[in-house]
Amino acid sequence: MSVIWGPTRHPRRAFPPYPGPVHLCFVCTGNICRSPSAALVLAEHLRRAGLDGAVEVSSAGIEPWHAGEPIDERSGEVLARHGYPVEHVAAQLGAEHLDADLFLAMDRGHEKALRRLVADPSRVRMLRSFAPDASGGLDVPDPYYGGPEGFEEVLSLIEATVPGLLAHVRERLDAEAGAADGTDTGTGRGPGARPGGA
Repeated sequence: MSVIWGPTRHPRRAFPPYPGPVHLCFVCTGNICRSPSAALVLAEHLRRAGLDGAVEVSSAGIEPWHAGEPIDERSGEVLARHGYPVEHVAAQLGAEHLDADLFLAMDRGHEKALRRLVADPSRVRMLRSFAPDASGGLDVPDPYYGGPEGFEEVLSLIEATVPGLLAHVRERLDAEAGAADGTDTGTGRGPGARPGGA
Protein backbone atom coordinates (compact mmCIF):
# COMPACT_ATOMS: atom_id res chain seq x y z
CA MET A 1 0.00 0.00 0.00
CA SER A 2 1.03 3.61 -0.44
CA VAL A 3 2.66 6.19 1.77
CA ILE A 4 0.89 8.94 3.65
CA TRP A 5 3.21 11.87 4.03
CA GLY A 6 3.48 14.31 6.91
CA PRO A 7 1.13 16.92 8.35
CA THR A 8 -0.72 19.17 5.94
CA ARG A 9 1.52 22.12 6.83
CA HIS A 10 4.31 20.34 4.93
CA PRO A 11 4.56 20.56 1.11
CA ARG A 12 2.13 18.29 -0.68
CA ARG A 13 3.40 15.19 -2.43
CA ALA A 14 1.86 12.89 -4.98
CA PHE A 15 0.09 9.73 -3.84
CA PRO A 16 0.03 6.63 -6.05
CA PRO A 17 -3.52 5.27 -6.56
CA TYR A 18 -3.94 2.17 -4.43
CA PRO A 19 -7.21 0.32 -3.88
CA GLY A 20 -8.78 -0.28 -0.51
CA PRO A 21 -8.96 1.77 2.67
CA VAL A 22 -6.17 3.91 4.03
CA HIS A 23 -4.48 1.97 6.85
CA LEU A 24 -3.11 3.83 9.88
CA CYS A 25 -1.23 1.85 12.54
CA PHE A 26 -0.45 3.33 15.97
CA VAL A 27 2.55 1.82 17.74
CA CYS A 28 3.85 1.91 21.32
CA THR A 29 5.73 -0.54 23.55
CA GLY A 30 3.17 -3.08 24.79
CA ASN A 31 -0.06 -1.97 23.07
CA ILE A 32 -2.12 -1.56 26.23
CA CYS A 33 -1.97 2.19 26.96
CA ARG A 34 -0.84 4.74 24.40
CA SER A 35 -1.28 3.15 20.98
CA PRO A 36 -4.70 1.57 21.63
CA SER A 37 -5.93 4.83 23.14
CA ALA A 38 -4.82 6.71 20.02
CA ALA A 39 -6.40 4.14 17.71
CA LEU A 40 -9.70 4.14 19.59
CA VAL A 41 -9.84 7.93 19.70
CA LEU A 42 -9.13 8.34 15.99
CA ALA A 43 -11.53 5.55 15.04
CA GLU A 44 -14.31 7.29 16.96
CA HIS A 45 -13.63 10.63 15.29
CA LEU A 46 -13.53 8.94 11.88
CA ARG A 47 -16.92 7.42 12.65
CA ARG A 48 -18.34 10.79 13.62
CA ALA A 49 -16.96 12.28 10.40
CA GLY A 50 -18.42 9.48 8.27
CA LEU A 51 -14.95 8.31 7.20
CA ASP A 52 -14.75 5.03 9.09
CA GLY A 53 -15.54 2.95 6.00
CA ALA A 54 -12.61 4.45 4.11
CA VAL A 55 -9.95 4.10 6.80
CA GLU A 56 -8.57 1.07 8.61
CA VAL A 57 -7.17 1.84 12.07
CA SER A 58 -4.97 -0.61 13.94
CA SER A 59 -2.48 -0.56 16.79
CA ALA A 60 0.38 -2.74 17.93
CA GLY A 61 3.26 -3.01 20.36
CA ILE A 62 6.93 -3.37 19.58
CA GLU A 63 7.19 -5.95 22.39
CA PRO A 64 5.04 -9.09 22.96
CA TRP A 65 4.65 -8.61 26.71
CA HIS A 66 0.89 -7.94 26.79
CA ALA A 67 -0.32 -9.70 23.63
CA GLY A 68 -3.89 -10.91 24.07
CA GLU A 69 -4.65 -8.59 26.99
CA PRO A 70 -7.32 -5.86 27.04
CA ILE A 71 -6.49 -2.19 27.26
CA ASP A 72 -4.95 -1.10 30.57
CA GLU A 73 -7.79 -0.53 33.02
CA ARG A 74 -6.65 3.03 33.74
CA SER A 75 -6.54 3.94 30.06
CA GLY A 76 -9.97 2.39 29.61
CA GLU A 77 -11.42 4.41 32.48
CA VAL A 78 -10.15 7.67 31.00
CA LEU A 79 -11.41 6.83 27.52
CA ALA A 80 -14.84 5.81 28.79
CA ARG A 81 -15.12 8.96 30.87
CA HIS A 82 -14.55 11.02 27.73
CA GLY A 83 -17.04 9.08 25.61
CA TYR A 84 -14.68 6.78 23.70
CA PRO A 85 -14.99 3.00 23.21
CA VAL A 86 -12.57 0.76 25.08
CA GLU A 87 -12.75 -2.61 23.30
CA HIS A 88 -9.23 -3.77 22.49
CA VAL A 89 -7.01 -6.85 22.37
CA ALA A 90 -3.28 -6.13 22.51
CA ALA A 91 -1.04 -7.40 19.72
CA GLN A 92 2.63 -7.33 18.86
CA LEU A 93 3.56 -5.67 15.58
CA GLY A 94 3.30 -8.36 12.91
CA ALA A 95 2.65 -9.10 9.26
CA GLU A 96 -0.95 -7.90 9.49
CA HIS A 97 0.28 -4.42 10.38
CA LEU A 98 3.23 -4.05 8.03
CA ASP A 99 1.18 -3.01 5.00
CA ALA A 100 0.04 0.15 6.79
CA ASP A 101 0.19 3.38 4.83
CA LEU A 102 1.31 5.27 7.92
CA PHE A 103 2.86 4.12 11.20
CA LEU A 104 2.32 6.57 14.06
CA ALA A 105 4.97 6.23 16.75
CA MET A 106 4.27 7.31 20.31
CA ASP A 107 7.88 8.18 21.11
CA ARG A 108 11.32 8.36 19.54
CA GLY A 109 12.19 4.84 20.63
CA HIS A 110 9.20 3.45 18.75
CA GLU A 111 10.01 5.60 15.75
CA LYS A 112 13.57 4.24 15.66
CA ALA A 113 12.39 0.64 15.98
CA LEU A 114 9.78 1.08 13.26
CA ARG A 115 12.28 2.57 10.84
CA ARG A 116 14.31 -0.62 11.19
CA LEU A 117 11.30 -2.91 10.80
CA VAL A 118 9.26 -1.49 7.93
CA ALA A 119 10.21 -1.69 4.28
CA ASP A 120 9.66 2.04 3.66
CA PRO A 121 10.83 4.22 6.59
CA SER A 122 9.06 7.25 5.09
CA ARG A 123 5.82 5.66 6.28
CA VAL A 124 6.87 6.24 9.90
CA ARG A 125 5.89 9.47 11.68
CA MET A 126 5.67 10.68 15.24
CA LEU A 127 2.02 10.95 16.23
CA ARG A 128 2.47 14.39 17.75
CA SER A 129 3.89 15.77 14.51
CA PHE A 130 0.21 16.11 13.55
CA ALA A 131 -0.51 18.44 16.49
CA PRO A 132 -0.23 22.08 15.34
CA ASP A 133 0.95 23.33 18.74
CA ALA A 134 3.30 20.47 19.65
CA SER A 135 6.23 21.81 21.63
CA GLY A 136 8.85 20.54 24.04
CA GLY A 137 9.43 17.32 22.11
CA LEU A 138 7.11 15.00 20.23
CA ASP A 139 6.99 12.04 22.63
CA VAL A 140 3.72 10.87 24.16
CA PRO A 141 4.96 9.91 27.64
CA ASP A 142 4.36 6.40 28.94
CA PRO A 143 1.79 6.62 31.77
CA TYR A 144 2.13 2.98 32.85
CA TYR A 145 4.14 3.52 36.04
CA GLY A 146 2.52 6.80 37.05
CA GLY A 147 -0.72 8.09 38.49
CA PRO A 148 -4.10 8.86 36.88
CA GLU A 149 -3.01 12.31 35.73
CA GLY A 150 -0.60 10.67 33.28
CA PHE A 151 -3.44 8.88 31.52
CA GLU A 152 -5.41 12.12 31.23
CA GLU A 153 -2.32 13.79 29.75
CA VAL A 154 -1.95 11.02 27.17
CA LEU A 155 -5.56 11.44 26.06
CA SER A 156 -5.14 15.21 25.82
CA LEU A 157 -2.02 14.83 23.67
CA ILE A 158 -3.77 12.31 21.43
CA GLU A 159 -6.86 14.48 20.97
CA ALA A 160 -4.67 17.40 19.90
CA THR A 161 -3.54 15.37 16.88
CA VAL A 162 -7.03 14.44 15.66
CA PRO A 163 -7.76 17.52 13.48
CA GLY A 164 -4.42 17.13 11.69
CA LEU A 165 -4.93 13.41 11.18
CA LEU A 166 -8.46 13.90 9.85
CA ALA A 167 -7.28 16.60 7.46
CA HIS A 168 -4.50 14.36 6.25
CA VAL A 169 -6.82 11.41 5.73
CA ARG A 170 -9.19 13.60 3.71
CA GLU A 171 -6.29 14.85 1.59
CA ARG A 172 -5.20 11.29 0.93
CA LEU A 173 -8.71 10.15 0.01
CA ASP A 174 -9.18 13.16 -2.27
CA ALA A 175 -5.86 12.37 -3.93
CA GLU A 176 -6.87 8.79 -4.65
CA ALA A 177 -10.30 9.85 -5.91
CA GLY A 178 -8.71 12.42 -8.21
CA ALA A 179 -6.17 9.91 -9.48
CA ALA A 180 -8.97 7.49 -10.29
CA ASP A 181 -10.99 9.97 -12.38
CA GLY A 182 -8.15 12.14 -13.71
CA THR A 183 -9.25 15.33 -11.98
CA ASP A 184 -7.05 17.85 -10.19
CA THR A 185 -6.61 17.16 -6.50
CA GLY A 186 -3.42 19.13 -6.04
CA THR A 187 -1.29 16.01 -6.36
CA GLY A 188 0.20 16.64 -9.78
CA ARG A 189 -2.36 14.52 -11.66
CA GLY A 190 -5.05 15.34 -14.15
CA PRO A 191 -5.34 17.96 -16.87
CA GLY A 192 -5.63 20.86 -14.41
CA ALA A 193 -3.17 19.73 -11.80
CA ARG A 194 -1.29 22.42 -9.93
CA PRO A 195 2.49 22.48 -10.35
CA GLY A 196 4.92 21.67 -7.57
CA GLY A 197 5.09 18.97 -4.94
CA ALA A 198 7.56 16.27 -5.86
